[in-house]
Amino acid sequence: MRRAPNRARLTAMETVAVIDFETTGIAPGQGARATEIAAVLLREGEIVGRFQSLMNSGAWIAPFIESLTGISNAMVAAASPARAVIREVVPFTRGCQTVAQNASFDRSFWLAEAAAAGCEPDPAHRFACTMLLARRVYPQAPNRKRGTLAALNQLPDNGRAHRALADAMTAAQLWMKLQRDLQERGSARLALTHERMCELQRTARGGTDRWLRQGAGRAVVPRRMV
Repeated sequence: MRRAPNRARLTAMETVAVIDFETTGIAPGQGARATEIAAVLLREGEIVGRFQSLMNSGAWIAPFIESLTGISNAMVAAASPARAVIREVVPFTRGCQTVAQNASFDRSFWLAEAAAAGCEPDPAHRFACTMLLARRVYPQAPNRKRGTLAALNQLPDNGRAHRALADAMTAAQLWMKLQRDLQERGSARLALTHERMCELQRTARGGTDRWLRQGAGRAVVPRRMV
C-alpha cells in the first residue's frame, strides 16, 4: 500500500534526537544530577534509533524522587558512571537537531552533564520544545503536561511515566503528531523541519494560523532557545 503523499519526507529529511532525562532535582545549578537518559532518533517520520541508560553520578536520590521515577539509589549504584554514559550518547546524537518536552529543563542537564564528561558542544544540538509548540497548536488542552497531551492526541502508552525512554518515546510521537496536525491546518507540502518548528515556538500564542498562511517554507536563521 502506498504511503501518505510524501508527508513524512516533507517534514524533515533530517535526523532529530528526542532527549529525556530523569534527575535528582530541578536544576544542575542547584546541585541536581542526571540519573537516567534516553534519546530517540527520528528520520523521515519514523523512529530509527533508541538509546537508554541509567547513570551513576554519585548523587543521592531523595525518597520522593524515587517514588516519582521508580529509580532507586541501589539502581544507579549498579549503573555505568555518568561520564561514560554521556560519552556514549553524545556520539549517538552527533549532528542531530534536538527536541524535548520541557526543553529548558532537559537542555540544562544535557549541557551540564556533557561538560562534566568533557564532551565538546555539538552546534547541531539546538533544542525544540514540544511544550512550547503544544501551546500554539493545542490551545484547547487544559495544560501542557506530557500525559495530558498524550491523552488528547491518543498517543500509544509507552510505559511508566518519569522513566526516560518512555517519556522520550511519548515526546517523539508528540513531535510527529504536531507536524502532521500543522500540515493538515496548512498544507501537506509544508516543509516542517526542526528549524521551522523552532520558528513556530517563538511565535506569539494565537499566531499559528497566521504563521501557516505566511508560509513556513521561507528561509529563517533559528535562534538558540532560552
